[in-house]
Order: sequence, then structure tokens, then C-alpha cells
Amino acid sequence: RPYSRRIMKEGDIMIGTQVARIVESKNPAFAVGTFVVSDMGWRTHFISDGKDLERLPSNWPESLPRSLALGTVGMPGLTAYFGLLEVCKMKPGETVLVNAAAGAVGSVVGQLAKIGGCKVVGCAGSDDKVAYLKKIGFDEAFNYKTVKSLDEALRKASPDGYDCFFDNVGGEFASVAINQMKKYGRIAVCGAISQYNESVPQKGPYVQIPMIFNELQMEGFLVHRWKNRREEGLQALLKWVMEGKVKYHEQVTEGFENMPKAFMGMLKGENLGKAVVKV
Repeated sequence: RPYSRRIMKEGDIMIGTQVARIVESKNPAFAVGTFVVSDMGWRTHFISDGKDLERLPSNWPESLPRSLALGTVGMPGLTAYFGLLEVCKMKPGETVLVNAAAGAVGSVVGQLAKIGGCKVVGCAGSDDKVAYLKKIGFDEAFNYKTVKSLDEALRKASPDGYDCFFDNVGGEFASVAINQMKKYGRIAVCGAISQYNESVPQKGPYVQIPMIFNELQMEGFLVHRWKNRREEGLQALLKWVMEGKVKYHEQVTEGFENMPKAFMGMLKGENLGKAVVKV
């Protein structure tokens, strides 16, 4: 949503990423039948010179859905991987907080933090999503829509506070959570979904006081910063998925004509895990 506002004008092809199969080729580097990841937007077919195509890892197992290259073993998974390791710099024994935790990025964040030896607290917008978070190993999880007080819910989940906060939401949640960070805590600002649909800009939060007195680090990031380490991240994620240490869930919608419906549903939080459309 924020990218479409930023870079698109009316009449453009809607931006988006797909796993595509080469059906015809004059390029010796891409044989017919090869699967690639590309950013060619919402369309059923396209012609490419091959420069913008990324092959699926050569060791991709037949037993694994190739659509995971759009989620857990793709850009969202890499976002979790580098956001945790390079921005949050999580350490074993720390407590990690992640919001929008049942989404494509958040669900991987929580599981990677557990692999890294951390306590993990997550929140989501339905009881079913909370149950899913507990199923995949989150230590604490709550429904932010039904708790009486977000502040109390966060305090109850981790009375000692939080070392790392992986923020996908921004807005009110972030303004409450920042006051529960431990000394020298790190905040990775990955998304701001609470603000994507706002027609009137939100006020605040005012972060200076907690940042100064707890000497916090807060850093926004885009995953493309680590493009040169893409293979490293994909191989780590693929290994953990194959070992069963990282579980995945896809919300699959069938049919190209249903893409707008699936997209709007994702923005309303109707999906569990990664929302994909099968064409």
C-alpha cells in the first residue's frame, strides 16, 4: 500500500511479486520449465530479458510449495532474518516483542527469535491468530483488539520489559511499547500498517523521553539493504523450514480475478501467514 502511493500513477500495472515458470525461452540462462521470482506486477504472463529474475535456490525440495519463495523463504522471511540479526542484534536470553505476529514477517520473526534462544511475545488481531502463535512456539501471545489495556497486556507478558521490539504496526501500539523497553533496547521499524489507510495523519508518538532515559536504538530498514547476502538468508531459512524449526502458513486465494479481494483482505488482517494468489 505505501509503495503503490509512492511510485504508481493511475493506469500503471499494480506492483507485486510472483513465482513464475518459464514457458518459452531464447535465453540460454533460463531453460523452459525453470522457476523464478520476479517483480512484474499483477499479470498472468510477461516477457523478460532475464535481468530482473531470481532463480529459486537450486536445492529447493520438491516437497516444499514454491509459493514459499514469496513468504517464509522469500522477501518476508529475509526481512525477519536481517531485521532480527542486523537491526535488533538479538542475543540469547533476551525478550523479543513482535506485533502483527501472525503475518508473513511477524510469524517468522517469532520463530527465528526462539531459534536464537530468546523469549518471544507476540500480538495479533484475532483469537485464532493468537492460538496459531502459541502453536508455533511463541511464549506469550494476546489479542490486541480484546485486551482492556495494551499497556497492561504487554506488562503481564513480560514484567521485566523488552530487549528487542520488531515493529510492523507503528501508531498507538509503538507509542505504548516504547515505554516498556529495557535499558539499551533495540527497535527495528519494519512497517506501519496502522497508518497505511489513514486519510488524516496521526499525532505522535513522542519517543524522545523513553529513548533518552533508556538509551534506546531505533532504526528503520528495508530488506534490500542486504541484497548481497540474499543467498545466505534463503539457505538459512530453507534449512530451518526443512528441519521443522520454522513452520509456515499460507492463505491461498485461487484465480487471478480474485487478486483485488485477496489484497484488500490482507490489509484488513484477514490472512494468517502469507497471503498468496494462485493463478
